[in-house]
Amino acid sequence: MAQFMSFTKTVLRNLFSKPVTTAYPNVPREYPERTRGHVEIRIEDCILCGLCMRSCPPGAIHVDREAKKWNIARFDCIQCGYCVEKCPKKCLSIVPGYTKPDSSKHTETVKKEE
Repeated sequence: MAQFMSFTKTVLRNLFSKPVTTAYPNVPREYPERTRGHVEIRIEDCILCGLCMRSCPPGAIHVDREAKKWNIARFDCIQCGYCVEKCPKKCLSIVPGYTKPDSSKHTETVKKEE
């Protein structure tokens, strides 16, 4: 009988309280201030020095100066932010939020125009 009474108390509390969950598709998620996100680049400011590539612990970034390309393997990136700290031109930034899941690994390539 005591267990039934404690269960009833829980049911009544849940009936009259606000839901803890959010209506995710209809209401976009707000990320806390210090949430790690994903790396973005402003390629027009980049000098292709390669410091981000050398400071990346998993080796997710590859810079090709001759071809003027900057590549990042999103699934290899651990969002640590070392590349953002090392960039001398501050063209890299961590954007709150996450990249969309995908069924295959691919590399995102950004080419610098003349």
